[in-house]
Formats: sequence, structure tokens, C-alpha cells
Amino acid sequence: MNDSPAIQLRQVTKYYGKRAGLVDFSAEIACGKLVGLLGPNGAGKTTALRILSCCIPPSSGEARVCGFDVFADPNEIRKRLGYLPENCPLYPEMRVGEYLKWIASMKGMPPFDIDKAVFDILEPCGIEYVRNQFIGSLSKGFRQRVGLASALLHKPEVLILDEPTAGLDPLQVREFRSVVGTLKGKHTVLISSHVLSEIEIMCDEVIILNEGWV
Repeated sequence: MNDSPAIQLRQVTKYYGKRAGLVDFSAEIACGKLVGLLGPNGAGKTTALRILSCCIPPSSGEARVCGFDVFADPNEIRKRLGYLPENCPLYPEMRVGEYLKWIASMKGMPPFDIDKAVFDILEPCGIEYVRNQFIGSLSKGFRQRVGLASALLHKPEVLILDEPTAGLDPLQVREFRSVVGTLKGKHTVLISSHVLSEIEIMCDEVIILNEGWV
């Protein structure tokens, strides 16, 4: 990791028709930091994360990940980014290991690297004992871990997590926090939440959004 910011946003604005989802959002996140994006539902957190993950373009402003512009260089960003949306699109009829191998192939990983990548990510995400189970048979907590593993397979420099503990019970929340805590320093992590206590426990720094404004 170098001294340049892992994530940069400069006066980023996003409109949905006439409605503003994000207004003049500026922030910088240093490499290796675990940073929380805090705000109530509808504050613009998901909009900001979707822009950074190259899912949607900003209406104006500049957003960069690992030095690459989200509009000009989305493919370069995707090589360096792991993204876990709030509702991770898993396939319940697939087994965990089978699903992770398929995701690795979709990410363009060389076939001879896939088995090792899957093996290496099972234990850190706490899913080594369910690798042969069908995803549909898992609890929501374990499904979130599978989603996290899929985002980490290609060892991204930057990891974006959108409300990753939403819908989990207290024990599952603690377990997921513990897994995320092990990523600090190895990746730059941006995690969104509307729960202040969760962000305080997990994060080095906090960015607060409200109704699209910082």
C-alpha cells in the first residue's frame, strides 16, 4: 500500500431525476483504514457506495478508487475492489465451495489459482465447516460470511460493505464484526451502517451523511 488515498471523492453529486441522492460529497480515506459511513436510512450511503463500486455514475464531481476514476477506469477499479451489497445475490441451490469457485471464475481468476483462492478464504471468513453445504440451508449470518468471502477472493485492495449486519441477530453481529476486524490493515475497508454503536466499535474513522449531505 502506498501513501496515496485509497478512496477519494470530490464534490460528488448524484441526482435521481429531480431528487438529489447525494450532494457535494467530499472525502478521502487512507490505505489500510477501516472507515465507517454513518447515517439514517435514505441518507445517501448506498448511493455513495454504488458510485465507488462503479455500479452507477455520479451526476457531477470526481470519485477515485486506488487512483482510478470511476467513470474512466471502471475495469481497473473492479480488479482492486471487493463489494458486498446489503442483499448479496447468492444462489441457494449451489454449495458454498461450488459458488465461490464460480465467483472466482467470473472475476477472471486463472483456473489454476481458483482452488487455492477458495481454500485460503474459507477459514478467515469462518465458513470452512460449511463449504459442502447448500447456501440455501445456511443461516443469514453464514450467508453474509459467504458473501464476504466472495468479495475477498481476489484479494482486493479496497473492500466496500453496505449494511453488512442488517438482519443479523446479536450473536451473528458480534461474529461478523470479529471477522471484519481481522481485515484491518490488510485492506482498506469502507463499511456503511445506520447504527452508531456498531461504527464506534469497529472503525478507525467515521464519515456522517444525512439527506445526501456530509
